Amino acid sequence: MKRGIAILSAAMLVALTGVAEAKTMKVQASSKAGDWAHRFMTDTWAPKLGEMTSGSVKIEVLPTKAVVPHRETIDAVANGILDGDLNAVSYFSGRDPAFAVIGDLIAGYDTVDQVRTFCMHGGGKEILQKLYDKYTKGKVHVVGCGPYAKEAFVSTIPIKTVADMKGVKVRSPEGLAAEVFKRAGAAPVSLPFSEVYTALEKGVIDAADASAHVNNNASGMYKVAKFPIYPGIHSMAVLQFIVNKKVWDKLGKEGQTALEVWYSAAYDAMRREADLQDRAIAAEQRAGGEITVIDWSKEERAKFREIAVGAWHDFAAKSPLAKEALDAHLAYMRSVGLLKE
Repeated sequence: MKRGIAILSAAMLVALTGVAEAKTMKVQASSKAGDWAHRFMTDTWAPKLGEMTSGSVKIEVLPTKAVVPHRETIDAVANGILDGDLNAVSYFSGRDPAFAVIGDLIAGYDTVDQVRTFCMHGGGKEILQKLYDKYTKGKVHVVGCGPYAKEAFVSTIPIKTVADMKGVKVRSPEGLAAEVFKRAGAAPVSLPFSEVYTALEKGVIDAADASAHVNNNASGMYKVAKFPIYPGIHSMAVLQFIVNKKVWDKLGKEGQTALEVWYSAAYDAMRREADLQDRAIAAEQRAGGEITVIDWSKEERAKFREIAVGAWHDFAAKSPLAKEALDAHLAYMRSVGLLKE
């Protein structure tokens, strides 16, 4: 009996040790709790990481501003207040223009896949890591980056051409996005995504660089903004996945690989699902008659891109890393035939 008790005690000690070593990572996202994208992560994909690792690595995806304001997650991750974030890169443009160039090359790409490939395999992730090495002194590890959708443009007024942008009060992330809208004649206003609906409802803004069509719909945007531009003309906001470097190192090789695979699979799945739902929602809106879905002509889209190109180069001149980021974009775009020169 003593031998049996000893074996049972040893087994319990091993089990308790495993529990103590299990890590639940707390990461803050850019989405609100009720958003489609947030539910997709928390309900569908967050549980999968624990399943993939037999419970040794788990993740809790918190909504925007749950722990710190949306522009302060970098410091929170670096200092261990958060284990990581799934935040929009362009939120940090005030720290270095390179965050804007990596975060959203406005009107630059045709598809989400192109941007994700640039981020993960065309040099984007490496430049993002350079930024964090500089601004957090090596306390942050970049797991990956990329958008999951080409955003629709939310508007309370019909905007059918570049000329219609003149004087429009548009919510936009600070930095490159704001500069492009300004050059198009609009008046950019910097607001977090969580405040967009109220600002539209109260007339603080006329339109918004917000999110994917499905996310905007789930957030109720089209109750007050009846003139969405879809497919979008502007943004494919890049979301990053960064992790505190000490947390990353403690995961070990197996945990790190599991986290990388989980991240890629989660956002590939989100991309596919968002595209399907975007198309379905747009079709319903067109058929319903209450919402006017606006699709810009190729000519107007080309005009907007011409405005954006000038802003890219001017913005990239503001810092060495911003220039390096734009050079990486341009090299990749040439390699896949998006640019001829």
